[in-house]
Amino acid sequence: MPDFTKEVKAFAPATVANVGCGFDVLGFAIHGLGDTVTAVLSDKPGVRITRITGDGGRLPVETEKNTAGLAVQALLNKTGKMDETGIELSIEKKMPLGSGLGSSAASSVAAVVAVNALLGEPFSKNELLPFAVEGELAASGTAHADNVAAALFGGFILVKNHQPPDVISLHTPDKLHCTLIHPGIEIQTKNSRMILKKQVSLEKAVTQWGNVGALIAGLYTEDYDLIGRSLHDEIIEPVRSLLIPGFDRMKAAAMDAGALGCSISGSGPSVFALSTSKSEAETIGRKMGDVLDEIGLEFDIHISKINTQGAAVEVIRNV
Repeated sequence: MPDFTKEVKAFAPATVANVGCGFDVLGFAIHGLGDTVTAVLSDKPGVRITRITGDGGRLPVETEKNTAGLAVQALLNKTGKMDETGIELSIEKKMPLGSGLGSSAASSVAAVVAVNALLGEPFSKNELLPFAVEGELAASGTAHADNVAAALFGGFILVKNHQPPDVISLHTPDKLHCTLIHPGIEIQTKNSRMILKKQVSLEKAVTQWGNVGALIAGLYTEDYDLIGRSLHDEIIEPVRSLLIPGFDRMKAAAMDAGALGCSISGSGPSVFALSTSKSEAETIGRKMGDVLDEIGLEFDIHISKINTQGAAVEVIRNV
């Protein structure tokens, strides 16, 4: 019989997906923001979500509709012990919903990391990725891996393939700092995907491919000028930026303040800028904030180096 008093708490960080030119294939993790999931063994088989905090009562507690619940169900199905294993999940949201910072991914990843530790780690970290990807279905309707992989592994990641997920961890230059500004509006991932064009010109596609390749080369060579010249999105940003008040002015302010590049974080409305020092990142944040102040829109600013650790177990407790 399992020890029903065992409890594991895990944390997964917020993430920036797309990184300008890399729609659905690039992402990186940050420090500070993220989600915590506590998993406890139960004598009643199945997965149940007992509590969600920090979401304003908006997220579903039904397992089949919740990103963390779906991810853990996928994990238990793989063990072949769904009918005999009971798991209760408590989710603590530590970032805004609909922010473009990978909120759903953080919940999925924290949940599978916690449950894997609870069950004695039957799966490696790499093997947890497909389970967490399954959780994304609840948030966006598609099982994409850019936010999930960045939250799980940390650092910069490249998604070569989504189904099945094939992810490559990239080099992370030590000087890189991220400025994130989150305007006080919400954009749902499903809605932001619906407005995207289904076809793009060959000319724009070729430019985009070149930027993705050059950005990856810049990361490995720590060529910050090349990183900056590559953070340009020909395809997604021109469409999604229309949903973000003051985006063009914020981007111009960030570049004038010394940013390497600036674009939309995930599906928005958060906007990120990369720079090479904390002081630069803070100055960039102030200048971007000035734009939203003039518009009269509330906002939050977050400064972080790139989080290269990713998700991790915080507490294992036997009462």
